[in-house]
Amino acid sequence: MPQVIEWVNPGPEDIVWRYPDENITWGAQLIVHEYEVAVFFRDGKAYDVLGPGRHTLTTQNLPLLTKVLTTLAGYPTTPFKATVIFVSTKTFKGLFGGRTQTTELAPLMFRGGYWFKVGDPRIFVTEVVGGQGKYTSSEVNEFIRGFINEKIIKHLSTYTLADAFANIEQVSFKTKAFLLEELRRIGLELIDLKFEAIDTTPEYRDRLFWIKQTGAAGYVLQMDTTKQVARELGKSPGAAVGAGVAIIPPLMQPPPVQLPPAPQPQQPPQPVQHQTKTCPNCGRQVPIDAMFCPYCGYRFPPPTKKCPNCGRDVPGDALFCPYCGTKLA
Repeated sequence: MPQVIEWVNPGPEDIVWRYPDENITWGAQLIVHEYEVAVFFRDGKAYDVLGPGRHTLTTQNLPLLTKVLTTLAGYPTTPFKATVIFVSTKTFKGLFGGRTQTTELAPLMFRGGYWFKVGDPRIFVTEVVGGQGKYTSSEVNEFIRGFINEKIIKHLSTYTLADAFANIEQVSFKTKAFLLEELRRIGLELIDLKFEAIDTTPEYRDRLFWIKQTGAAGYVLQMDTTKQVARELGKSPGAAVGAGVAIIPPLMQPPPVQLPPAPQPQQPPQPVQHQTKTCPNCGRQVPIDAMFCPYCGYRFPPPTKKCPNCGRDVPGDALFCPYCGTKLA
């Protein structure tokens, strides 16, 4: 009776399964179901990939592996040693979440979901399954989740706290575009990624409020430095009462106000025509580059442009299309 190699009853969350016997005979029956592929893996490298269908294993449908076996033994021996790894090509969902620091070292907590599938089974098996020794679906899922978390932490650390909160849609698009290339290197295709929440600590949340109200980010940070200096002076075992009084007042001073230059008397100033746009929520005129309506708080959608490949709308400053990965001018 010929050897039968088949992935029987895979679960809905199963991504990979390894056939337990590495001794494969020529003429064995390989059964690959829909939304599956079978990858032949040996000596740390993925060779032939067979798609859905019933396959009788011969040197004809395993040309890459046959070449290796012939090089080793001088002829295709039977049985031969190889690992058959079944890979699901369905779309899977995962959850991410973690904590990072912004450019000003503010804590930033985030969480959300992502959808992905195996785009290149040969690269996926080489880089993740065989390369990392992750032969079960739980191990693979844990690796992918950790990989995505690590890349998101790295990417979000390039933003300021204010940018991360004020431009969440652009942050999502840019994070997705960044992950597209990173996941492609390990054979995965990112279908979508969505942030469900971005938050910080109460202390930094209050600081963000004052920055938005005053626009004086430097002065807010200066006040934080003043408070830290006062705390450190208080901790000093030899500090007398009033130590640091000569240091703290200069730090407390607000930044100097720069007066505008005196107008030139030669010609009367011409009235400046400010471009405006209409708020769709309250109907009032606001500056053309406003991100929020100063009267009702409506948030204007960020500017977009068309992807020349797939034709979908992407952020105006996106470098890559988050839907098809095309590099944008």
